[in-house]
Amino acid sequence: MLINPAFAQEAATAAAGAVDPAAAANPIRILVQFLVIFAVFYFFLIRPQQKKLKEHQAMQMNVSRGDTIVTSGGIVGKVIRANTDDLLVEIADGVRVVVVRERILGRRSQPVENFADEKESVNDNAKKGSEGLKDVLTKK
Repeated sequence: MLINPAFAQEAATAAAGAVDPAAAANPIRILVQFLVIFAVFYFFLIRPQQKKLKEHQAMQMNVSRGDTIVTSGGIVGKVIRANTDDLLVEIADGVRVVVVRERILGRRSQPVENFADEKESVNDNAKKGSEGLKDVLTKK
């Protein structure tokens, strides 16, 4: 044996004297501790999450024609038609898709930009060779 019985008895008496058995087994004290822990979880985790969810659902229901939205897949588009359950969204010139309202992540304040002008300027710069590449990379 590695532990001497005298040391084991001494440790057991020290541990028994340090903890009051009546205080440790008090059910009201345990109940109060659980209530405090639940209150902390409610006010710091559950309540803010519920508030955020309600705001998000209100935003989804208030999306209307002409709004620019972002879907959960990352597609940005302009709402053409809004029904109660789904939206018709134009994601490019002549490209329209139906999006379920619950899959809207957010609404953008700025409309979708037309990238055709930027594409033409990139093609013009590509004709110049390395000079055009330098312009494209340094363009802000």
